[in-house]
Amino acid sequence: MTTVQEQQRAPRRQLGQNGAAPTGRPRARTVGAALSAPVDALRAAPRQALVRAGGVALFSLLAYAIVRHFVGTSMVDMIVYRAEGSAVAHGQDLYALRVTKWNLPATYPPFAAMLFVPTAYLGVGLLRVAVTGGNLILLALLAHLSFKLAGWPRRELRPVGIVLVTGLGVWLEPVFTNLRYGQINLALACLILWDLTRPDGRRSKGVAIGIAAGIKLTPGLFAVYLLITGRIRAAFVAGLTFLGTFAIGAAVLPDATHGFWTKYLYDSSRVGKTEIVDNQSLRGAVARLMHTADPGTTATVIAGLAGLAGLAIATWAYRSDRWLPRSEAWGVCTAAVTAVLVSPISWTHHWVWCVPMLVLLAAEAAHERSRPAGIRRARWRWIFGATLFGFFSFAMWIIPHKGDRDRFMPYVFQIPADVYPLIGLGFLAVSALRVHSRRRAAGAPLVPLQRADSAPTHRPVKVGAEGR
Repeated sequence: MTTVQEQQRAPRRQLGQNGAAPTGRPRARTVGAALSAPVDALRAAPRQALVRAGGVALFSLLAYAIVRHFVGTSMVDMIVYRAEGSAVAHGQDLYALRVTKWNLPATYPPFAAMLFVPTAYLGVGLLRVAVTGGNLILLALLAHLSFKLAGWPRRELRPVGIVLVTGLGVWLEPVFTNLRYGQINLALACLILWDLTRPDGRRSKGVAIGIAAGIKLTPGLFAVYLLITGRIRAAFVAGLTFLGTFAIGAAVLPDATHGFWTKYLYDSSRVGKTEIVDNQSLRGAVARLMHTADPGTTATVIAGLAGLAGLAIATWAYRSDRWLPRSEAWGVCTAAVTAVLVSPISWTHHWVWCVPMLVLLAAEAAHERSRPAGIRRARWRWIFGATLFGFFSFAMWIIPHKGDRDRFMPYVFQIPADVYPLIGLGFLAVSALRVHSRRRAAGAPLVPLQRADSAPTHRPVKVGAEGR
């Protein structure tokens, strides 16, 4: 059981008669302690390994800067956010704006546009630097939260891993595209993962997920994940926080709020074409396979079945913590993959959840490698390698896809065009097989009959025999 699981499963401490916390209860971390934690972690890390990782990361980032210069980074989404903030600041019609040579509109709820107001007062050049630097910091934070979720590697080695992920992670296509467009998906992933790695007893758990859903609606699926895994209060906190973002938007921008929730939300043409390779959702894959711009009921049914299956597997993983190492990590990553699969539009940069996915698979591969040579197998290393290759491949951009080629794509190009949905479906299958194999190896019932934190009806088997 990882540190996160131990924190989340720990029973809440009883309060004293006067309502105060009992003596010995850990105090909340001060701001100073939180700021000094990264410095302390760097000091505790192995010096030689950290220096080598820093050298690799620095070389990678310099190479990225060169490639970025020659490839060109329009950061068009950043410009749209800036225009949204300006529209709010100057009382303009938010959903009537069109910016850049592609005439891009605002597509997020009014609450998100309100958060973009500070960007309206910065020049585009300065904003490009700030957004790029901020996204690199968020990539490091996402790596930290991913390691915390997976409970791997050892605490003193995590700064080394964070430096490597930050330096090399820019070449993952979803991260590369986030940086190129100036997107906010890294920020949303950090909000969600920070919330999910907090102890379940925290009364404010769910707030960050609710805020993320108020910015971009898809994170709302994580509130469903909390609900069906028995963390009802956190799910309701997320829902109430989301309603709070709606109320703020309605109070400040009543016309824009009415327009968004009654009209613009349902106008898919504002977001983009379903069939283009940029869209790596199941609906986009079905549209390309059917050679149509509107896959209709077929895609809806497939996405619905995938959503039900994904949430069921995520719940199964979470409730198997007595037998499955990193059960919360499997549950969270499965829920995240489900969210991007079932969304009608999931641009490639929405798949920044590849970072915690890869960390989880790397943890499984590392555990596998640590086993005695006589019983060691390479299955997790192959799974990790194939997934890593898929996210590094830029496959959907390599095949011909300009003009009408997205809609009338030959079947031979369907696999590279749909690489992320295929990885996502594969991950759901691997997650289900992982839970099934661990429960079967432990002699546990395949269907969870009770909550993981309730009293067991039989003696649980230790997870040290993992992978048999």
